[in-house]
Amino acid sequence: MATAIHDGHELRPEVQEKLALTEEERLREEDPLTGLFTTVAPTVVRAFRSRFEVDLNRPRERAVYRTPDDAWGLELWTEPLSDALVDRSLAVYDAFYGAMRSLFDDLVERWGRVVVYDIHSYNHRRRGRAEPPESLSRNPDVNVGTGTMDRDRWRPVVEAFEGALVGAEVRGRELDVRENVKFLGGHFGEWLHASYPTTVCVLSIELKKTFMNEWDGEANILAVEELRRALAATVPPVLAALKAE
Repeated sequence: MATAIHDGHELRPEVQEKLALTEEERLREEDPLTGLFTTVAPTVVRAFRSRFEVDLNRPRERAVYRTPDDAWGLELWTEPLSDALVDRSLAVYDAFYGAMRSLFDDLVERWGRVVVYDIHSYNHRRRGRAEPPESLSRNPDVNVGTGTMDRDRWRPVVEAFEGALVGAEVRGRELDVRENVKFLGGHFGEWLHASYPTTVCVLSIELKKTFMNEWDGEANILAVEELRRALAATVPPVLAALKAE
């Protein structure tokens, strides 16, 4: 299955009216377009709520951003959030994790074991719209986060995924695919691995925003489709590795 839990942009009106960010600033820190990549899997989870309402990839106590330290130094709010508003946002968080518990219970019961493509994206031109991108040495095209899993248990799956993706080309250039360089994985994967340690393998996939303009959200449609096809091509070898265990 595939997830895009930071793809959302919607906000409750009570959150929207207190937000100090512009639309462009907010979109830049969300993961727009990642939902398009989830089509590589038959089971899909996409979040439509913005991470600025509630971040589903953080522990519950840090899921609502309240200060600049919570969110890339951004001045988020025109006034402090009330506890009541935060509680309503956390109700969304609780509903999501309750739904995921039911979904994964059903998937594990039906299939025995499940691989999750937990798809995110990340910025690499933070110094400015017209400034050079950040160093290639620390910013691979695809970062595979495996820091929340039992790496020895799921080694064949991880290696099958990475092996199938290495050498794939997007816009005439081979993808740079590396593990745990930029991100290790977030709370969602950590929760799934803790809840289903022997039956669910989460590959936390961070895609560098070379398939879009991270400053205005404009997509490079050809790059999106080529990257989606490259991800889709990993599915057969990943499933073969899962079944061979």
